[in-house]
Amino acid sequence: MLPTSLTTLLLVHAHPDDESILTGGVMARAHSDGHRVVLVTATRGEEGEISLVDSAPADEASARDQLAEVRTQELRQACEILGVDRSESLGYRDSGMTPRPGNDQRSLHATPLGAVAGRIAALVRDERPDVMVTYSADGTYEHPDHLKTHSAVMVALDTLAAEGWQPAKVYLHAVPRSFVVTVLEAARAGGIELPEGLSQIQGVPDDQITTEVDVYDVLDRKLAACVAHRSQMHEGLPLATMAADVFITAFGVERFVRIRGMSDGVRPEPSLFAGLS
Repeated sequence: MLPTSLTTLLLVHAHPDDESILTGGVMARAHSDGHRVVLVTATRGEEGEISLVDSAPADEASARDQLAEVRTQELRQACEILGVDRSESLGYRDSGMTPRPGNDQRSLHATPLGAVAGRIAALVRDERPDVMVTYSADGTYEHPDHLKTHSAVMVALDTLAAEGWQPAKVYLHAVPRSFVVTVLEAARAGGIELPEGLSQIQGVPDDQITTEVDVYDVLDRKLAACVAHRSQMHEGLPLATMAADVFITAFGVERFVRIRGMSDGVRPEPSLFAGLS
C-alpha cells in the first residue's frame, strides 16, 4: 500500500528514449520535489535506430536481434538518472513507423486496443496517480505506436472513471506549432537533415497549450538521460547534433495540454502539480 500523502506522476510512453526527450524534465523535477515517478513503456523499441551495440558501430543484420535488450538496458540507466521510482514495460514489439507483416503479430499496433488499455488500467489502478501524462492525439508525429498509446490511455481512463476513480489531472505532451516552425527554419538554414519523425511534426496550436514547465534547473539530468539512450543518440544522428547546439533553447521548457482535471486559474500553468495540495 502506497503512503496516502505521496503525490504520484505516472507517464505512459511507447518506446525507450521517448520519456527522456519529451518529458525528462518534468520527471526529474518531480523526483527532486519529492513526488513518486512511475513510467510505463509499451514496447522495447526493436525497430528504432541502430548505432551502437556493445560500444561498437553495428551493422543492422547482426544487431537487430540485440536491440530490444540494448534499449531496455538504456532505459534502465535513463530511469536511474531521472529518478524513476517504478518502471514497467508492457513488452509489446515496436511496430515501426510503417508496420510490417513480419513484426505485426506481437506488435503494439496489431494488439487489440482493449487489451492494451486493460493492462494500462491495471497499472494505473495499482498506483492511483495524481497526475498522468501521455502523447497528444496525433502521437506527436503520427507514429503508430504513439497513436495506439494515446488511444489506450484514453480508454483506460474512461474505464477507471466508470469505476468511480480518476487522476486529479491528465496531460498530453505538446509541441507548439510556433516551435516546430522555428526548428524547421533553423534546420534548413544550418543544412541539417532532420530524422523522419521530427520532420513530420505538425505541432499543437500555441493557444491550446495550458502548461509550460521550466526545466532548466534539471536540464543536465535530462540531457544525461537522453545520452543514456546511446543506440538512438549517437554523435552522427542529427538530433544529437542539434541537442549539442540548441539543447537549452529547444528542451529547457516542456509544454502540455491539460485535458482533464482542475486548474489554479493561472495560464500557462508552471507545473503539472499546480492546484494540488
